[in-house]
Amino acid sequence: MADMKVRELRAKSDDELLDLFDDLKEEMYVLRLNKSTGELIDTTEFRKTKRTLARTLTILRERELAAAIAEGES
Repeated sequence: MADMKVRELRAKSDDELLDLFDDLKEEMYVLRLNKSTGELIDTTEFRKTKRTLARTLTILRERELAAAIAEGES
């Protein structure tokens, strides 16, 4: 789940993106916990999850700014 493409993320609604954001934050917590206990095998999951988290926040912010611009023009 952590490695999603931008195209897949843009197809989701704002509510779905917010749910995904919460899931990714929880996944980051679990990854950190597994790393500290020595149970983490694939360390690239950190990078994938962080990047998907950043992509999600970027898309949410783009939509927020687009709505503000559209509101200002009306």
